[in-house]
Amino acid sequence: MITKSIPNIFTIGNLSLGVIAIILAFNNETNSSNTAALLVIIAMLLDGLDGRVARALNAQSEFGKELDSLSDVISFGVAPAFIMYQAAFQGVNPAIAWIVTAIFPICGALRLARFNVIDGIPGYFIGLPIPAAGGVLATLALFHHELHYSLLLISTVALSFLMVSNMKYPNFKKLGLPRKAMWAIPVVVLGAAVLAYMFQEAIPKVILALLLLYALWGLKKNVDGLLPSGRRARRKAAEEEQEQSKHSA
Repeated sequence: MITKSIPNIFTIGNLSLGVIAIILAFNNETNSSNTAALLVIIAMLLDGLDGRVARALNAQSEFGKELDSLSDVISFGVAPAFIMYQAAFQGVNPAIAWIVTAIFPICGALRLARFNVIDGIPGYFIGLPIPAAGGVLATLALFHHELHYSLLLISTVALSFLMVSNMKYPNFKKLGLPRKAMWAIPVVVLGAAVLAYMFQEAIPKVILALLLLYALWGLKKNVDGLLPSGRRARRKAAEEEQEQSKHSA
């Protein structure tokens, strides 16, 4: 029974960090928004671990799946939107700021609902995963002094669109976690928290760069597929797959 609950502990940790991030986002103390964004980044780590731990322990369940989705809406939908609102949208027209802030978690919830009820393509996510979108938004908020608020508004809307789009993004969930490596998980989480605290300027930049590469890679692949050369490549791949299936039949 305890073993079956371990993955849910990671999910609850993810949810707790999201709630604390929301509280910090509306705290007027210095660097509170920065700390909130760092908590979202750590929550991403916990979110990436809960499913792998569940598979390693053979403790997957529908309850865990639903809890994970609900937690993700808070930690990677609501929290990043509030962080961005508090950091960059205070001087924007209230109607625009409220609408853009609300659109992001709404699209995140739609993305998760679709993920839970529709079978995806093996090896791919359909639409930008909400942890990646939330991670980009939270880390972008850290640079609100360097970036114009209009760019941040456009980025928020763009990330919202990518979550509910039909674009394909690589799924790295098959990179499993050996059961023998379970002991190292608390060390990894603690180490990540310490590094995030010690290098509060460098770590977000690295995370933002990686997440942007992921988001733009998926966008590029889908744009390439719309070009004539991309269509020819897809037809050729489909023909080769059909030919292989004929020989194997």
